[in-house]
Amino acid sequence: MYADDIAAYVPQSEAEAADQEQMLAYIRQFPDTILTRENKWAHLTASGFILSADGEWVLMAHHNIYRVWAWTGGHADGDPDLLSVALREAREETGAARIRPLSSSIASLEILPVWGHVKRGVYVPTHLHLNVSYLLTAGRDSALTVREGENTGVAWLPADRLPELTNEWQMDPVYAKLLKRGRALLGLSG
Repeated sequence: MYADDIAAYVPQSEAEAADQEQMLAYIRQFPDTILTRENKWAHLTASGFILSADGEWVLMAHHNIYRVWAWTGGHADGDPDLLSVALREAREETGAARIRPLSSSIASLEILPVWGHVKRGVYVPTHLHLNVSYLLTAGRDSALTVREGENTGVAWLPADRLPELTNEWQMDPVYAKLLKRGRALLGLSG
């Protein structure tokens, strides 16, 4: 169960420990709506950080709402299998067919603020994404496709240049820790 997996995750920083504690508190407080957007304050999401086999490239999508290159991911929408959510979103947002997990274990936890915005003509108020991240991999030869309405581009970005290419300073530390953890799983340094 997702709550057990989040509770079993061993935080690797003070920030992850604090986010884990807060996530578990939200899960206890909102057991019936935490997996759905019905919960307007905070809900569970899952993201995939997709690395090439050599750890030199990261597959990202150019996000429509924020107009930045970003990892893939999305809302649980009632699905308690968060790894499945991360894989589904990765495939839908990139078109890559052969995406697989580097590990079935949670790679990191983050609480991410989502500022109010308009989506499909409806205002979505500011809320929190209680995000569970997974490390994924795909072949760079996979055919890529844009997902109309969600992104305007899909590309393999050079991993060591992510901070200058993503243009989302608050995500730099998240991407850096996932890159380091992913490269370790691939048996690479750095």
